[in-house]
Amino acid sequence: MTSHSQILALEHRMGRSIIGQERVVRSIILCLLCDSNLLLEGMPGLAKTRAIRSLADNLAASFRRIQFTPDLLPADITGSEIYVPDAASLDTAFQFRQGPLFGNLVLVDEINRAPAKVQSALLEAMEERQITVAGKTYRLPRLFMALATQNPVEQEGTYNLPEAQLDRFLMKVKVDYPSSDSEKHILDLVRDEHQRKYAQAPVGDADAAVESPEKLTLEVIYDAWRAVAAIHVSEAIKDYIVGIIQASRYPSQHDQELAQWLSAGGSPRASLGLERAARAHAWLAGRDYVDAADVQAVAHDVLRHRLVLTFQAAASGVTVEQAIDRLLSLVIAG
Repeated sequence: MTSHSQILALEHRMGRSIIGQERVVRSIILCLLCDSNLLLEGMPGLAKTRAIRSLADNLAASFRRIQFTPDLLPADITGSEIYVPDAASLDTAFQFRQGPLFGNLVLVDEINRAPAKVQSALLEAMEERQITVAGKTYRLPRLFMALATQNPVEQEGTYNLPEAQLDRFLMKVKVDYPSSDSEKHILDLVRDEHQRKYAQAPVGDADAAVESPEKLTLEVIYDAWRAVAAIHVSEAIKDYIVGIIQASRYPSQHDQELAQWLSAGGSPRASLGLERAARAHAWLAGRDYVDAADVQAVAHDVLRHRLVLTFQAAASGVTVEQAIDRLLSLVIAG
């Protein structure tokens, strides 16, 4: 099987266990293909963590989970130097012990609950793919994805993520409630899982009944990266991407109402993110070139966390999705 067919099969397997969240599954696959970080935002119980675990269960990769809390310290996620009293020399008396960031897929649960020092340590890992402890730098694995979740409603004991950190996420995906039919399928799915788990497992070893799915090797992911990097992006599509971002920065040149909605537009990372995600979207569709529909398909998830609304827009009930819709209607692909 080609890497393309194996990635599509991965998406299909994930979709069977994440009912009614096809868009979320597709976004996770896109971020995997782009070697980038992902932020999932939604109310509790909407399968955010389950979706990330489903990806981990289907990859031959290391998975780490970090529960962010207000009392978390940077060393809790990066690791720290441990004193070894029986070391052979003073040079080896302090030895580094890796923290949970040293994994291929790192689930950062409730990311907005940790204070600034922890966020800065995570930011280095997200951007530089390394961590620094006691003046020494340690590289993270070649495949490293920070897959974060957050609750948009709860405010007590939470911290707003800085814009610089939000900009390091390729996508911010909003996870909505499933439809009525999907929720019925969820009931059946979870009941069947419980029946298989408890019917086959020995007493005291229930987890042994869970079958391990076929896992994709990291080489398949690396092959997919190379294929996505080779997707052609024409000058017209580049102009279209840059035009969207420029319009977000200088909205008064395009539309006065949009200018009243936006106080800050996308950074160059927004342009890079749109281009990269559009290439991955085109590759999944089986094409070797990007068209305007690919850009439009990923625009909301790539720009949602990068555009800053004015106070007037927020007070009027204008959403960032409406602002992105207006941007896409104003900027026409060549």
